[in-house]
Amino acid sequence: MPAPTDATLLLNRLTDGDPAAGDELLPLVYAELHRIAERQMGGERAGHTLQPTALVHEAWVRLVEGADPAWEGRRHFMAVASRAMRHVLVDHARARGAAKRGGDQARLPLDDALALYEDKVSDVLTLDDALQRLSKVDAQLGRLVELRFFGGLSHEEAGQVLGISTRSAERGWSTARAWLRTALED
Repeated sequence: MPAPTDATLLLNRLTDGDPAAGDELLPLVYAELHRIAERQMGGERAGHTLQPTALVHEAWVRLVEGADPAWEGRRHFMAVASRAMRHVLVDHARARGAAKRGGDQARLPLDDALALYEDKVSDVLTLDDALQRLSKVDAQLGRLVELRFFGGLSHEEAGQVLGISTRSAERGWSTARAWLRTALED
């Protein structure tokens, strides 16, 4: 059994209720969280009002300050962080969509209004809806998509988090991609 890393020790302290552990943990995991955020933001429209740094910070608040964490190690933390970032993006897209449907927006000329709908907001919401449907059909496949697509984990790492073999993770990934492709085409 390998020795726990500094991040794992800090996660354990955080789980035990030590608020100072979060301040010590952030510098150790920030670069990795930022890479996850950049990957998740990669498909977003140009000029998105939420940037990777803000995505990391919003997810951090939800992870460390908003819940009673029970971290099972660094990989688990990163997997949950990627899910938190996904939820931040979905919440942001929903809020943007609500503003488009009336909110406090002034009237726009028709051409400008149509341009707004070309944004990728609907793509994020459509993907989230499809992922929720997949999770209802097969929770493990839904979790695998979150770990691989949103978390950037390899097949091996996702398999470890899920407690399955690398080969099972590879087969599950193929199945999940096919399912989502069909769901998104509908």
